[in-house]
Amino acid sequence: MADIVKLDLYGLLEIDPSADEKAIKKAYRKKALTCHPDKNPDNPRAADLFHQLSKALEVLTDVAAKAAYDKVLRARKQTEIRNRHLDSKRKKFKDDLEAREQAAATEKAADITATRDLEAEIKRLREEGSRQLEQERELLRQQLEREKEAKVYAAQSTEVETPKLKVKWKSKKGDETNGGYSYDFLMSCFRKYGDVLNLLVSSKKKGSAVVEFANQQAAIMAVEYEVGNLSNPLQLSWLSGKPEEGGHPARPAAAAAPTPVIASRWETQTPPRLQTSSAMVTDQDFENLVLMRMRQAQERKRLAEQIQKEDQEEGKEEGKKEEKEEGKEINV
Repeated sequence: MADIVKLDLYGLLEIDPSADEKAIKKAYRKKALTCHPDKNPDNPRAADLFHQLSKALEVLTDVAAKAAYDKVLRARKQTEIRNRHLDSKRKKFKDDLEAREQAAATEKAADITATRDLEAEIKRLREEGSRQLEQERELLRQQLEREKEAKVYAAQSTEVETPKLKVKWKSKKGDETNGGYSYDFLMSCFRKYGDVLNLLVSSKKKGSAVVEFANQQAAIMAVEYEVGNLSNPLQLSWLSGKPEEGGHPARPAAAAAPTPVIASRWETQTPPRLQTSSAMVTDQDFENLVLMRMRQAQERKRLAEQIQKEDQEEGKEEGKKEEKEEGKEINV
């Protein structure tokens, strides 16, 4: 019976499941005649096929057996339908899964590409931002410098004369270190008291310089406290702008504002090129800066000539002293 259940008896007889007993027997006779072993001596399966036809006739012509077989057949077909449905759902699920995996892979690749693009843009912006930041900082520095210089010009335009000090120290002839005092060292000594407008170190006479401060208070503090190198102290004296005895130092109206250090050596130096690209600078500011630079150049020239003249006079006096001493030695 187990083998019969596995067979499609209706298909074997080539009849419909709704066929009656008469139709079943007729189909059996027709099929048996064509499948009988005597008519198919060369077919090794002819006997098995004929045996299956006999079983089909036996089952399908018995009401109870046919009912049981039909029940099994219906259950089997329902199982096949469910399996086909499950197969369809599995296939759809598999296709959906593969589609989602493909979409996820595509999205991941797109995310990676977008992330790389974003990182590249961030890097580019960082580099460009750094350059722009440096440019803005430089423009801001230049603007602040111009504003400071304009304030210095405003302070210098008043009737108060900027204070200037004569600076001396011991320096032997041929001393390349100039007694241990260089331009940078002197500048570091004086700028701690306030803004230095000019510093001129004599290139002809060793141990001599002139310093010009932006305000009188800075010059007073330098005279009172600055000694320079203890092993070779500085000697400071007033050239101009000395306060009156018992009086208070004069303060220009704009001197309270911070002013820049505009230093120069004895030798003439070319002033820094004016930057006029910033839109923040007005025409009046630019004109004031030009006038201030011209005034500073004239002041440096005047100071240099003054120091040179004083050096020459001191040289003449020293020469006269040497002649007198030589005359005394000859008389002795």
